[in-house]
Amino acid sequence: MKRVITTLAILLVVIVAGMTALVLLVNPNDFRSYMVKQVEQRSGYQLEVGGDLRWHVWPKLSILAGRMSLTAPGASQPLVTAENMRLDVNLWPLLSHQLSVSQVMLRNAVVRATPESAAQPPRNAPVAPPRSEASTRASGWSFDISQLRVVDSLLIWRQPGGDEYNFRNFNLNLNQDDRHQAKIDLTTSLTRNQRNATLTLKGQLDAAQYPHRLSGKIDELNYAIGGANIPPQGIQGSLSGQGSWQADTQQFTLTQLQLTANDSVLSGQASGTLPQQFALQLHATRLNFDNLMSGAPQPSNSGEQHATVARAPVIATPRVQNNPDSPLNALDVAVNLKADSAVWRGLTLQNFVLDAVNQQGLMTLRALNGKLGEGTFSVPGTVDIRQPETRVALQPVFNKVSIQPLLAALEIPQSLQGTLSLSGNLSGEGLTLNAARRQWRGEAQFQAADVKMAQINLQQMVRRAVERTSDRVSSDESSEQGIRQLDGRLALNDGVLRLADLKGEGDRLRLEGAGDIDMLKQQLDVTFGLTLSGWKGDDRLASILSQQAIPLRMYGNWQNVQYSLPVDQVVRQQLQNEAKSRLNQWLDRQPKNSDSLKKLLRP
Repeated sequence: MKRVITTLAILLVVIVAGMTALVLLVNPNDFRSYMVKQVEQRSGYQLEVGGDLRWHVWPKLSILAGRMSLTAPGASQPLVTAENMRLDVNLWPLLSHQLSVSQVMLRNAVVRATPESAAQPPRNAPVAPPRSEASTRASGWSFDISQLRVVDSLLIWRQPGGDEYNFRNFNLNLNQDDRHQAKIDLTTSLTRNQRNATLTLKGQLDAAQYPHRLSGKIDELNYAIGGANIPPQGIQGSLSGQGSWQADTQQFTLTQLQLTANDSVLSGQASGTLPQQFALQLHATRLNFDNLMSGAPQPSNSGEQHATVARAPVIATPRVQNNPDSPLNALDVAVNLKADSAVWRGLTLQNFVLDAVNQQGLMTLRALNGKLGEGTFSVPGTVDIRQPETRVALQPVFNKVSIQPLLAALEIPQSLQGTLSLSGNLSGEGLTLNAARRQWRGEAQFQAADVKMAQINLQQMVRRAVERTSDRVSSDESSEQGIRQLDGRLALNDGVLRLADLKGEGDRLRLEGAGDIDMLKQQLDVTFGLTLSGWKGDDRLASILSQQAIPLRMYGNWQNVQYSLPVDQVVRQQLQNEAKSRLNQWLDRQPKNSDSLKKLLRP
């Protein structure tokens, strides 16, 4: 045992002595010019290393450097600057005074992916003929560092003419083998317009054909987004998939995508050509728009549908974004989305389909349809954001859609029940619900079935009003309440919904009507002419009531609707008219003084 300990001690002393001698005999500053030349020869980039280079022997043999920068040919700004750089070197090549770097670590670095830091051709340089892939690969620069670590750094990303994005707390760990198969671990965060985003990525990268082609796999990407105009609970989820990039054609493909966003689950693929063309094909088993939009109604604990809109606090209001700022004005995008189940403003949509294309700001909704309850809907149209104000043109078609949940989604009191079929045209400015109320216009024909008003029985109202006026007639209780069928026209203009040509029927009931509903003032003024049959008692009065429409006026604030049902005036007027008619008939049979008596009866 003593011999083993003694041997190990001697070996340790030899290693320490050798390392000490190596550090004393080899000056790391001798490698400065060598590193600069190697980088320039292999890439054309300019490497600058400031300060003295010094050894660091624990836990790895390393060379420590101060401030460094790496600049692309012709660039006005460096691609990378760092306060500290550490080069982990291999021991045995140093014995022959050769530098072999196993890992590069940059701390407090600034990485710029901007037009100013990109390589630029020399002025008046001749355009070279296209080269073969083999020759380009032979002369091109490939990334040969086996291990790269970037710690506590900043990534600045900006496209030409676009906004700048600063990714802070940027940490990157890249390990690649001799075949240029790399593993990547990345974490970063982004703060912009009072919104916060964090990102964690683990993946694989195949750089064997770099710079012509890159391919890789996202094993796990976790993200979280919060802040202004984001739902109160934020948006968080994960992404996985595979992708490839063709540098010569600027084309990319993403396959086997698996995306989660809160409780939404999507899968699909994407492809395109940078920087302008994208195509997405997605399928969702569940897609909850209400959990992804800040202005969506929030469900109450009781499970009832309410139209309470969650709004960001005043302090969290971001800067105003105008249509010219939208990236969609510079993109051609095609989206094909199918969802087994979707939720929008509290509505549960089945078999939801969205087929849309965007051509530099003009979005065409070729298909926007699905199933809502027992009914179906389709809303094709266009959305134009090329102007300062968004312009919308839609052609909605509803077929037997339940009325009550639709009213809840539109933040209108749920005072009606039944089903609605509708076909019309809408146009206006703005995409929000408030903009639709104020600035949309359009017309539609509709048919409603099995319509019932909350806490109102039209047949019962008329019957009781008549019985209070006269005890000469009565009517049995109706087995059916409400309106069996109601047809009419709708016209929306600057917040006023006009109802016209209303005609309906129910059990012993016929009605006609018209009126206005002011969406902005939340007031209504609608008048129905109700004709109720099935009266018993006085034959004359029963006949009058069966033929005469009784006006029912509903008016006032829609949260506290007032009613007017002047049955007594109608009955009195009809009786007076009948009495005058019979008296005139009697006077016609009188030969003398009939004209003077008729003058007395005139109003």
